[in-house]
Amino acid sequence: MNNPLESLLKKLENHWEKEISLKRNEFLINKGDTNTNLYFVKDGSLRVFIENEIEEHTIRFGYKNSIITALDCFLTEKPTDFYIQALKKCTLKVISKKLFLQVIKSDKESEVIWLKLLENFVLQQMEREVDLITYAPQKRFERVFKRSPQIFQEIPQKYIASYLRMTPETLSRILKNLD
Repeated sequence: MNNPLESLLKKLENHWEKEISLKRNEFLINKGDTNTNLYFVKDGSLRVFIENEIEEHTIRFGYKNSIITALDCFLTEKPTDFYIQALKKCTLKVISKKLFLQVIKSDKESEVIWLKLLENFVLQQMEREVDLITYAPQKRFERVFKRSPQIFQEIPQKYIASYLRMTPETLSRILKNLD
């Protein structure tokens, strides 16, 4: 299996239930929502974040040709702790969890593809945790740039800085030193 995401998208090709658009800064999902839909980003970019009393913390991004959901809610069907907000105008394809699971459970290959995608996601999250707790800002930047260069084309710098757990000024300095 080459690319599990491409394989999954091929399986879902004729099953998307609708297409929606979001304006820049519009929320797809708010904290407390029980939204178990899965979304495919046709165009645009989004961020997944949490907030505390002081600030917002960007956890993940979605951009063209990626899948996005409030994973905590998708898995547990309990209200989410996350917000998902459009950073640019977005077009998203939508499939309900119920239909998605019907498609996934329809054949063994689909189940294997979904499992592989979840494994990749867990590994990405573990890598991100290691980055955040063990590396200085410059090294975090380098590792994320190597893994996901697309982020730097699609996402505004202030959100990348939040994702990297550094100030926008620190990110700006790092980027300036690349020239």
